[in-house]
Amino acid sequence: MRKNNTAIPVNDFGGEYHSGISIERMSLNDFPNMAEAYRSERHDRHSFHLLEKGNLIIEIDFKTYNMNAPAIIYMHPDQVHRMITIDNVTVTSWAITNESLNPTYLKILEELSPAGPITLNEETFLLLFEAVSLCLKLSICKNDRLFHSMVKDAFNTLVAITISNYLEETSHTDNPSRYQSVANAFRKILEANFMTIKSPAVYAAQLNISGPYLNECVKDTTGHSVSYHIHQRIVLEAKRLLYHSNKSVKEIAIDLGYDDYPYFSRLFKKITGVSALAFRNKNYE
Repeated sequence: MRKNNTAIPVNDFGGEYHSGISIERMSLNDFPNMAEAYRSERHDRHSFHLLEKGNLIIEIDFKTYNMNAPAIIYMHPDQVHRMITIDNVTVTSWAITNESLNPTYLKILEELSPAGPITLNEETFLLLFEAVSLCLKLSICKNDRLFHSMVKDAFNTLVAITISNYLEETSHTDNPSRYQSVANAFRKILEANFMTIKSPAVYAAQLNISGPYLNECVKDTTGHSVSYHIHQRIVLEAKRLLYHSNKSVKEIAIDLGYDDYPYFSRLFKKITGVSALAFRNKNYE
């Protein structure tokens, strides 16, 4: 049954041995609190999960992924996730804050999100397995004078290896077109401002371009208009709050920047096809 939360829980991850960096290898079948393993939550940093053994089904922002070892998945701090099934799983999970990430890697991760799981071939899995094993071993070297530098460098290398696999999987280009660059910039400022800015024209002004040109770039790159992306991002956050908290629809509307509650309700139904209350009731387990 969905927990009676006033807000979506944020997991501080644990297993931390350096400021802003965490890593832990575990067997989820032996997890001391299985109810906690199945709860919905966000992480407080960018997290990566190397599935070394077994199978798990995970839901991330209402999309369900069936992961079979060996596989890896990256989750952005904004994303809400929960385990659905766990079968004989061994996983190494590591996480890192924005401050500890190489700025170039952080930029790429922001552009990659949301990302699904990647199935790994044996060679890539062994490389990642050896890299995470090294990071785990470094956790016992706390008395080393270069401990903090070693940890930060090792983790950023691990992140780089992971990113490389995602970029190969998504056929990412290092030289995006002008349209792609504008669309990526819009996506970045949308993520930071969707609760307060609803107007495509304001986003265009922030990018120092015209509204029609912003819409042309975004639509050419994604197939959808600027307004579509604004509404989708708002509705995604509304779904998260409807499912994972007990806030009223009116409270959620206010949180998302809508003082006009009826307008928000109409918008939600127009985008999803159901009312906010119907969505909450349908997804109440």
